[in-house]
Amino acid sequence: MGVLRLNEITEECGVFAVVGHPRASQLCYYGLYALQHRGQESAGMAVRNGARIQTKKGMGLVSDVFAREDVMSMAGSSALAHVRYSNVGDEGGVEDAQPITVKMWQGQMSFAHNGNLVNAAKLRTGLEGDGSIFQTTSDCEVIPHLMSKSGSKDPVEALVKCLPALKGAYSLCVLTPNGIIAAKDPNGFRPLCLGRLDGAYIVCSETCALDAVGATFIRELDPGEAIFIEEAKNPGPVWLSAREPVSYSVGNRFDCGKSVARNSTLCVFEFIYFARPDSDIYGLNVHAARKALGRRLAQKDCLPADLVTGIPDSSLSAATGYAEEAGIPYEMGIVKNRYIGRTFIAPRQSMRELGVKIKINPLQRVVSGKRVVMVDDSIVRGTTSKYIVSLLRAAGAREVHVRISCPPYRFPCYYGIDTSSKGELIAIGKTEEQIRQAIGADSIAFLDVKDLEEVLGRQVGNLCAACFTGNYPVKPDDTPGAGF
Repeated sequence: MGVLRLNEITEECGVFAVVGHPRASQLCYYGLYALQHRGQESAGMAVRNGARIQTKKGMGLVSDVFAREDVMSMAGSSALAHVRYSNVGDEGGVEDAQPITVKMWQGQMSFAHNGNLVNAAKLRTGLEGDGSIFQTTSDCEVIPHLMSKSGSKDPVEALVKCLPALKGAYSLCVLTPNGIIAAKDPNGFRPLCLGRLDGAYIVCSETCALDAVGATFIRELDPGEAIFIEEAKNPGPVWLSAREPVSYSVGNRFDCGKSVARNSTLCVFEFIYFARPDSDIYGLNVHAARKALGRRLAQKDCLPADLVTGIPDSSLSAATGYAEEAGIPYEMGIVKNRYIGRTFIAPRQSMRELGVKIKINPLQRVVSGKRVVMVDDSIVRGTTSKYIVSLLRAAGAREVHVRISCPPYRFPCYYGIDTSSKGELIAIGKTEEQIRQAIGADSIAFLDVKDLEEVLGRQVGNLCAACFTGNYPVKPDDTPGAGF
């Protein structure tokens, strides 16, 4: 059983948390809609009302899981919400949907994160050996168990103590009895930003979700940073460092005594594919970044063609950038059916191909007899690219030239992208010419890592490009490496 997806790579989730707003559940509901692109398999929400946390989650889109009466009945001024794709090792059932709400001796809490802990299995084995009982297959569940064993009654101190044990990618939010704790891993693989609305604070995966609820962006959390936002008469965030011990002082405030220095290895695919084009990450607009990548593609090309088209939706920005730089008309050569979200189970290849046909369709009168440049953000497994090329040819395209706004994807990702097996990657052991033959295009061209460095790296700093280079910042065996 599986879910048909138009694109070939998926990331597992988006988070949205609210502290100190009387309509916290409604804000979370709209925030999840804004983050729906980050996860379409399950959705969930936890709302704290006094000492009790009310949790609702289910499989499917936000609209599948929550009715209006569900949201209105979840009263409270602090809340945590999550959308999800299944992660490496997850069985994918509703029990693995987040937030994960648990009763701990520090109080009832809910946990939700974006990323993948590369040492989760090792941590889980050790915890189970000490008597811990797990209810899910999610790597997120190791965090409350570690907190319970920290020896600290204060949730913030307990989390900060256990963060150094976590290896890999996590942009984490925890709903506690007193507010929200948010933390980002020391490499900063996934985005997590802070905003403000009507005196309340919001923490979420992307700035587009802040825009959706009318909140003001404050800043991105720094890599290796945690913040505690306490719900109080005069609420305010307290910045912590997860990399060094912190001290407790009067007023439930922690102070590490040092500022947090940004040393990001943000996942480059946030700009290439994952994030919404109207989001900003470290001050760089995602649409502008993708358009610049498309321009770089055209600068390296000298292809005679009649039109440029993109694959809806993530490659449209790159396609327009290519068209403008190359001086070739941009056309809507492929249409996406926007009324299809989660599609039917398709166990046979023939049915999966029919599902793609239902979801996307070429405009025959636009592409027929034309030399088409098809710009896409990536080729991972190659099956979708091959089928779209065949659709364009069937619609009468005279030539189909594929241009990809990133390098060949040759190495699996361990930080939250659903490509954990080398056997799934079309570029493994293949030249660009062999990839071209495999998808049936007339020509193919990619950007290289240096292009990404020059176009993106100047503004946002280091980026993780391990899926292109095999140079992992944190390997599954926890051996440190480096980004670019």
